[in-house]
Amino acid sequence: LSRFQMDDTPHARCGLAPAELREILPEAPGVYLFRSRSGRVIYVGKAKNLRNRVLSYFRSAGRPLKTTLMMERADHLDFILTATEKDAFILESNLIKKFMPRYNIILRDDKRYPCLRLDTTETYPRLSIVRKIRKDGALYFGPFSSAHSVRSTMKVIDRVFQLRKCRGKDLPRRTRPCLNYQMDRCLGPCTHDVSPAAYRRVVEQVRLFLEGRNRELIRRLQREMAAAAEHLDFEQAAKIRDQVAAIEETVERQRMISPRMEDRDIIGLASAGDRFQIVLLFVRKGAMVGSRDYRFFSPGGTAPEVMEAFLKQYYLSAGFVPKEVLISEAVADLVPIMEWLSEISGKKIRIHRPRRGEKLRLVRMAVKNAENIVRRNGAPEGPALMTAVQSALLLKETPRFIEGLDISNFQGDLAVGTVVSFVDGLPHRQGYRNYRIRAVQGIDDYGMMAELVSRRVSKGHLPDLFLVDGGKGHLSAVRSVISREAAEKAPEIAAIAKADETRGETWDRLYLPGRKNPLRLGPSHPVLLLMMRIRDEAHRRAVGYHRRLMRKELTTSSLDGIAGVGPRRKQLLLAHFPDAAAIARAGVEDLCRVPGISRSLALRIVSSLAARDPENAT
Repeated sequence: LSRFQMDDTPHARCGLAPAELREILPEAPGVYLFRSRSGRVIYVGKAKNLRNRVLSYFRSAGRPLKTTLMMERADHLDFILTATEKDAFILESNLIKKFMPRYNIILRDDKRYPCLRLDTTETYPRLSIVRKIRKDGALYFGPFSSAHSVRSTMKVIDRVFQLRKCRGKDLPRRTRPCLNYQMDRCLGPCTHDVSPAAYRRVVEQVRLFLEGRNRELIRRLQREMAAAAEHLDFEQAAKIRDQVAAIEETVERQRMISPRMEDRDIIGLASAGDRFQIVLLFVRKGAMVGSRDYRFFSPGGTAPEVMEAFLKQYYLSAGFVPKEVLISEAVADLVPIMEWLSEISGKKIRIHRPRRGEKLRLVRMAVKNAENIVRRNGAPEGPALMTAVQSALLLKETPRFIEGLDISNFQGDLAVGTVVSFVDGLPHRQGYRNYRIRAVQGIDDYGMMAELVSRRVSKGHLPDLFLVDGGKGHLSAVRSVISREAAEKAPEIAAIAKADETRGETWDRLYLPGRKNPLRLGPSHPVLLLMMRIRDEAHRRAVGYHRRLMRKELTTSSLDGIAGVGPRRKQLLLAHFPDAAAIARAGVEDLCRVPGISRSLALRIVSSLAARDPENAT
């Protein structure tokens, strides 16, 4: 890693002239980082040849507007050498996620999409929903465009086929089958003598269904139905008839795109000013199975830049890359991107922009969907929205990084605090944090909020704006902590309080430091809507974290942590004694009467409980 200082020379603020950079920068692949005067990373890029790529930023002729704006703020240059250009792709993506640079085009929705996993190496396989594809010998189907779509598919399979639903690799030990068997939705291999061959036939049917080979599956089932009727097994024939009807109904709902049964992604892009919208259509086994949309904000950016950034960031963590990707915009580094994706996916990937025919029609359909979303979302977003926040809240700088703060407790017990992070008005989930409130006892919301802020400030990398869920009292508590512990580069503060209906208020109020009365924005004001969204997200996370702790607290027992007392023995003890307090009062002889509790284990239980609560020791 090397760093070069920049100054105010005609060469776009670079202290080293291009001739000096030519001598220092190597002709090798790597990643370069431009930093502002404060040290914040403002741009990350990758290059096959670092020298040529970095020097191109100092040529004024034909330089894009975004590059000009970025170079005006650049003050330092770092670079990291990599062994190959493919390594540079991965490092660039990781650094962009880490630093969230202002002038990079950033894909913030990096969550993996759900898939269905069927491990055919097991004797009695089951379907499970996963979000990560592993090379473990199992079959993976998907990815599905949303959790709703994968659950809908699972619901159809559960209704039509008879795979087991119980969790775990091994069959559970039961004396009687579960309700799914009673509803004829499971063969019941846990309690009935189901041969692996019979179960394998059901697995094969599910595989054909998930691979989209429904016509082949229907033909097989019709042959089985005819055979069952020929042997006068009319009950089995009726079951197969119902299966065929359910599968045919599912096939009718699917929209076939191609009879060649291939997997394909179709990416369409539309823009309005600095706002870019991408729509991604999923085609699996020739059928359109869903779509996703992504928004980008890139002042001075171009459509090819956005498309290239999306390809590199999305497919790095997608888990599944189809063999063909259709795009609506030409991309400069398309060949190395295809080589890189082919290497990480283990198959040849083709990305291209169609010029005619059916593929062009599909791309135009994706673009039309993107244009429709752009027209529908006409409110200010991204940099424009952040500028509106600065103006409405009277802030010194544009608050690109905002963190929402909230606390949750039940009458002072199990108090927690959460921090949610937003970048350019969109959630940045890598910045979410949970805290257990430890120093404050009893009901003291202001003290809890002060502790939360103090611990967050100690971590560094502070946002531009803290948004507090509360009123003037919460704002004052946070302000005192900020002035005391983050005086050098203190973030600005605002608080948002819900409308008080008893006082005739109809929408939420914003409180600002040094202002006596709340700031009242209209109910449809985009700044108020953004602040409410951040507040609601912080509240949702705080309440969810508090509920998880409450559930854990309610399910813990004084028997937890005693060697030799697992879930089974705990159940035996609680079945023999009325409650945990009775167990604590019991003697060694009483405990020995419980099946499965030896004398040595009874002695260990008595001594452990006595050490924890001497008053109840017998």
